[in-house]
Amino acid sequence: MTYIRLDGRSFDQLRNTKITTNISPYAEGSALIEVGGTKVICTASVEDRVPFFLRNKGVGWVTAEYAMLPRATSTRTQRETMRPSGRSQEIQRLIGRSLRAIVDTSLLGERQVTLDCDVIQADGGTRCASITGAYVALALACRKLLKQGSIKTSPILSEVAAVSVGIIEGNSILDLAYAEDSNADVDMNIVCTGAGKFIELQGTAEREPFSREQMDEMLALAEIGINKLFEIQRNALSA
Repeated sequence: MTYIRLDGRSFDQLRNTKITTNISPYAEGSALIEVGGTKVICTASVEDRVPFFLRNKGVGWVTAEYAMLPRATSTRTQRETMRPSGRSQEIQRLIGRSLRAIVDTSLLGERQVTLDCDVIQADGGTRCASITGAYVALALACRKLLKQGSIKTSPILSEVAAVSVGIIEGNSILDLAYAEDSNADVDMNIVCTGAGKFIELQGTAEREPFSREQMDEMLALAEIGINKLFEIQRNALSA
């Protein structure tokens, strides 16, 4: 029996994805990304300081923080008041690594850009949406620095986006919603640059191990999805 996705999408189809820019009047760059039922507010804040280990070295830093509102999910989750949970720490490190991979920090000067990714509604793929939206917020912040004359050259070397893929009932599928993610045999998150290079692959067999052929199928689907996300990012930044 052929597997039919709950929302009727084809196996290689992204959820409806929308990026709205400049949603915060205070942040140097900001974007709201909506991927199906997942919604994440991404803001970029620029400070004229760097972590202690980079002081007086003439280079900048890009870091990230990630959080989920208590009722971003169907049942309330405990607010992380004292420190991020292990999951949140892992995700914010992933976001930071992904954005640093496409930034020449020597062109930032001694400045730190903090990307805050706050999930206001979660329906799967929050880390991928955060990376994709954070790139737009970062690009807007760098535009502002250029306009102000604070930097002479944009430090952004490439685009970056992320998408999930998985296997359900033997079928490789793109962009898993929560109901699919929670029942997938394999779940994988893929982060790529605009040049098609991988920054990170996070893949786990939740039930059945997967073959090299299946992995190649998932990578091909991810390429389709990420190229579409690049188009959405470009359209948002040119609006």
